[in-house]
Amino acid sequence: MLKEKAEKILLSGGEILDLQNGKRTKADILVHDGVIAKIGAVDRKGFDGIVHDISGNIVVPGLFDMHVHLREPGREDKETIASGSAAAMAGGFTAVACMPNTSPAIDKQEVVRFIKKKAEAELVDVYPVAAITKGRRGKEITEMAELVRSGAVAFYDDGSPVVDVSVMRNALEYASMFDAPIIDHCEEPDLARGGHINEGVMSTRLGIQGIPNAAESIQIARDIQLARLTGSRVHIAHLSTKEGVDLVRRAKEEGLDVTCEVTPHHLLFTDADLTTFDTNLKMNPPLRTAHDVAALEQGVKDGVIDVFASDHAPHTIEDKDVEFDAAPFGVIGLETMLGVILQQVVNRGVLPLHADLAKMCVAPRTLLNLPVPEIKEGEAANLTIVNPEATYLYDVNQSKSKSRNAPYHGMELPGKVYGVLNKGFIWTS
Repeated sequence: MLKEKAEKILLSGGEILDLQNGKRTKADILVHDGVIAKIGAVDRKGFDGIVHDISGNIVVPGLFDMHVHLREPGREDKETIASGSAAAMAGGFTAVACMPNTSPAIDKQEVVRFIKKKAEAELVDVYPVAAITKGRRGKEITEMAELVRSGAVAFYDDGSPVVDVSVMRNALEYASMFDAPIIDHCEEPDLARGGHINEGVMSTRLGIQGIPNAAESIQIARDIQLARLTGSRVHIAHLSTKEGVDLVRRAKEEGLDVTCEVTPHHLLFTDADLTTFDTNLKMNPPLRTAHDVAALEQGVKDGVIDVFASDHAPHTIEDKDVEFDAAPFGVIGLETMLGVILQQVVNRGVLPLHADLAKMCVAPRTLLNLPVPEIKEGEAANLTIVNPEATYLYDVNQSKSKSRNAPYHGMELPGKVYGVLNKGFIWTS
């Protein structure tokens, strides 16, 4: 179903899930002109709006994916703001933060404004993350004040680690003036250069050059030191190693303002899954070992890992249908993140459902200084409706994304999304 706008919408028969304590409350939700007008029993007699029977579903504040590549401007053949927003809705998300490795990069206020303007017509809120350095070249920091005023919510040279320590220090100090986090692509480039998968038994067995865990942990350690020096905020993107989890744990114990995220694919797959040379399993950082996955899982359980994020990275079929060494890094994941996380985290007892969903709703917005939607009368209706127990078979050929580079094709996943509401629009599957 396409998204539609309606003056009155009644969501009947669902349960509202409190993400703080896990309490479920069965109640109708009446939405009038995009605002929650009533929570409680609503008499359908004489109701002249659209009724959705959502029995069996839970309702939570709209989910947020803070690590998404929309590719626009520059690579609209891979994804656009419109197609990425469609994939987000299908995955149960009402907001995304889009990454700056576009062409041109999101390093000027005009690009931020272009993205925000293009996203105005979408149900999904799109928040641009600007580049740390001009052109993502790691040499000179961007005009951060202008970018924040234009609507940038954080800074990140996605895919390009800031190698120069003095540049990273300056960026941290400058961004702290606006309380904007620096998102960190933690990869020591000399150690990672030429690598395609995790360095270890599998890279030796498959004859593919590897990327060692130290490429990640060395950079994390450096930037934790810089966070200590500057008192600034550092957010570690797509954490993948045990060493990285241990470093972030110690930084948090010390009271440093260091946060981190993990992707669904780093919780589900390991480098042992690469025996088929499936390029849809090639991502950066690479899939690690079962030992690393266990550490990530423990980090989720302990609260060391703050956020689940997809790192949705669309590529064309032509990009990926090549030899493994020649394929680009990246997988799509907006439509499957909720299901994979429910499977790997909730269904395996790592976290209860409400705490799990909070890492895709409350935590990313808090980290980016954005208001968290509330399910209260008088508040804007920003909602996700999902049945966490119902399963579905994922068919990548039915994806709303323009790209098809998903390693989840044919998997049965929990968490069937009924629909989302935001900005006065409703979309249902």
